[in-house]
Amino acid sequence: MRVTRSILGGAAVLALVLGSSAADAKTEIQWWHAMGGALGEKVNKIAADFNAAQDEYEIKAVYKGTYPETMTAAIAAFRARQQPHIVQVFEVGTATMMAAKGAIYPVQQLMEEAGEPFDPDAYLAAVTGYYSTTDGRLLSMPFNSSTPVLYYNKTAFEKAGLDPEKAPETWPEMEAAAKKLQAAGYPCGFGTEWPSWIQIENFSAWHNEPLGTLENGFGGLGTELVFNKTAAVDHIAKLGEWQQSKIFDYGGRRNDGNPKFYNQQCAMQFASSGAYASMTANSKDFDFGIGRLPYWPDVEGAPQNSIIGGATLWVLQGHESEEYKGVAKFFTYLSSADVQAWWHQNTGYLPITKAAYEKTKADGFYEQNPGMDTAVLQITNKEPTANSKGLRFGSFVQIRDIIEEELEAVFAGKKGAQEALDAAVARGNELIRQFEKANS
Repeated sequence: MRVTRSILGGAAVLALVLGSSAADAKTEIQWWHAMGGALGEKVNKIAADFNAAQDEYEIKAVYKGTYPETMTAAIAAFRARQQPHIVQVFEVGTATMMAAKGAIYPVQQLMEEAGEPFDPDAYLAAVTGYYSTTDGRLLSMPFNSSTPVLYYNKTAFEKAGLDPEKAPETWPEMEAAAKKLQAAGYPCGFGTEWPSWIQIENFSAWHNEPLGTLENGFGGLGTELVFNKTAAVDHIAKLGEWQQSKIFDYGGRRNDGNPKFYNQQCAMQFASSGAYASMTANSKDFDFGIGRLPYWPDVEGAPQNSIIGGATLWVLQGHESEEYKGVAKFFTYLSSADVQAWWHQNTGYLPITKAAYEKTKADGFYEQNPGMDTAVLQITNKEPTANSKGLRFGSFVQIRDIIEEELEAVFAGKKGAQEALDAAVARGNELIRQFEKANS
C-alpha cells in the first residue's frame, strides 16, 4: 500500500487547458487553507503548478492553522475588509458560511459570470449535493472530500490467522477479528479517529438512519437532532462495552488515536480516506489494507452510503472582477482530470470528478493499489437518501465537541449510552435554536 506516483501533467499540457496570455504583472489571488505537513506540501505544489502554467494570475497558498482556526480567521478578516479570495472550510462549517449573508460569492455563479466552462454534473453527486442549495446551485468548490474507511494491519491479520485480503464486513465480524488479534498478541482490536464524524454521523448515514429531522437540516430551519432514538444508541453502548476489554480502545478526538495503529498497539483503525498519506508515511513496519465501514446486519437497509468529510473552497466577496476571473480559472485547473487524479492518488481524498475517477481506473492505479477505490465505492454504494446525503446544522462545530464529550463519558464508564446521547441531543438542539435565532 505504499505505491504513490505523480501523474500531474507538465506546464505545457496544462496551459492548453487553461489558456495563457502574457501579462506584465500577475494578479495575486490569496488562498487560505488548513492543510499542514505532507498535505500542505501538496497544496503548495498545486498552487505552484498553476502559477507556472499561465502568465496572468498567481495563487498565494497560505496555511492558517486547523479547520476551525482557518474559518475563524477568514470571518475576522472579512469583518476587517482584509479577506482572502478563497478560504478552505470544512464540511461542518457549511451552514455557518451559508448564513454569512453578503460574504460569500457562490461558486456556480462565479464560474458563469467569469465565463468559465462549468458543469456541476461532472462532479460526484455525493460531493456536490452536500454543498448545493435546495435548487441545486453549487455554493463552494469541492476540493479535499473524504469519507471514513477501515485501515487494517495485514501483517497482524496473517499472524492471527485472518485473511489479510479481507476486512471485516459487519460489526460482529469486527468483534470476532479483534478477539483473534488480541489472542495473537495485539493489545487493542481497533480504534477510531474523529469519533462523532465516524461513529455517529457516518454510522447513521451508513445505516440509513436520521441524525436529525428535516433531512438532517437540509430541509431548512427548525431541525432537531434525533440520534438518541436510533440504532446509534445500541452502537455506542457496544463501543462502551468493548472499551472495557480493549476490543475497542478510544485514543482521543480528531486523529489523536492514529499512533496506536502506527505502533501496532491497535490492529485496525477507522480513519479518513484522506489519512492515506499519513498511514503510508507512518506504517513502516507492516502492510495495511483498506476496507469499508462495517454495519450491523440487523438494521434494515444497511449498508446505505457513507457521507463526506474534508472541505471545500469558498469564495469571499469584496474583490475586483479581474481577480475573480483568476479564481475561476484556478478552479477550472483544480477540477481538471489530471490534477484531481494526482491529488486522489497521492492523498486518498476522493477524486471529485467522474473524469478523474475514470482516469485513475484507466491508469491501473486501483489494480496496483488494492483498496484505494474503497472510498469512492462506499460513498456511491446506493443513491443517497434524506438520511445519507449529509448534514446541515448550525453551530455543528460546537455540537461535535458536545457529542464527543458525551461519548468520552461512555468510554470512561461514567455514563450509559442512552444518557449520554440524550444529553448530546438536548445540548446540541439548544445550540441549533440559538444559531437560528441569531440568523433569522
